[in-house]
Amino acid sequence: MKKKARGSNLPVNNSKEKKEDVMRLQQYMAKCGVASRRASEAIICAGRVTVNGTVVTELGTKVGVQDKVCVDEKEIHLEEKKRYVLLNKPSGYVCSASDEKGRPVAADLLKEAYSERLYNVGRLDMFSSGLIIFTNDGDFAAKLSHPSAELEKEYIVDTSLPMPRFLADDFMDGIRIDGVFYRCKDARELNSHRMRIVLVEGKNREIRRVFEKYEVGIKSLMRIRIGCVGVGELQFGQFRDLTQDEVKALLRLCKN
Repeated sequence: MKKKARGSNLPVNNSKEKKEDVMRLQQYMAKCGVASRRASEAIICAGRVTVNGTVVTELGTKVGVQDKVCVDEKEIHLEEKKRYVLLNKPSGYVCSASDEKGRPVAADLLKEAYSERLYNVGRLDMFSSGLIIFTNDGDFAAKLSHPSAELEKEYIVDTSLPMPRFLADDFMDGIRIDGVFYRCKDARELNSHRMRIVLVEGKNREIRRVFEKYEVGIKSLMRIRIGCVGVGELQFGQFRDLTQDEVKALLRLCKN
C-alpha cells in the first residue's frame, strides 16, 4: 500500500539540484503536459499523484527533475518540445482526457501525429464544433483560459426556428438565467436562422443557455475564431501547428 504524505516539505531525491530545477508539483505536472496548473491541482487533491512512491494530496509540494512523479500510476516526464495545435473539432467529440461513457475524445484525433501528451485549452461541448487549441505548455494554457484574459472567441449559430429580432441586443445588454449573468461582446443576426456571436469569457454552455431561454433550438454551433486565429481552410477533424507568431500574438491579446 502506498504511503500518503501531507504538507509541502516532501524531500526531493537529489539535494544538490539547482534551485531552478525544483518547482511546485502542479507546475511540474503542467510542464510534463499532464494538464494546466489548475487542473493539475485537482488531480493532486484527488490523490492520483505519487512522488517517489508516496501519495501527495496537498498543494505546495516541491519536486525536482530527479524525482519520480506518477499520475494514475504512470510516470510522467518533462517534455522538451512545446506543442501548440489548432484542431477543428467535429461535433460528437468530448473535450476531456478520457471519457467514462466511452464517447469519442477530441484529443484522440491528434494521437497519431503527436507523441506528446496534449490537453485542450478551454472546452467545447460535445455537440459543438470548431476551433480548440491543444498544448503541453501549462503556462500558455493557464493564461489563455483564465477569464481575466478576455480573449475573444467567435461563433456561428444556426437555429431550427427563426430567432427573436431582439435576441442579439438582449445578449449584448446582458441576460440573467438561474442566477447566472450572461453577456456577449457582440452579436449580429446574419439572417433569421443564423447569428454571429463573440464571447470574451464563455461560461459553461453560455450560448445554449441563452437560446434555450428564448425557446430557440440550436441546429449547429461552431467556433470559428480564437483571438487572432481563424478556422481558415481547416476542415472538421483536421488540425495544424500554430506558428510561433500566432502563439506570441495570442499571448499579447490576453489582458491578464
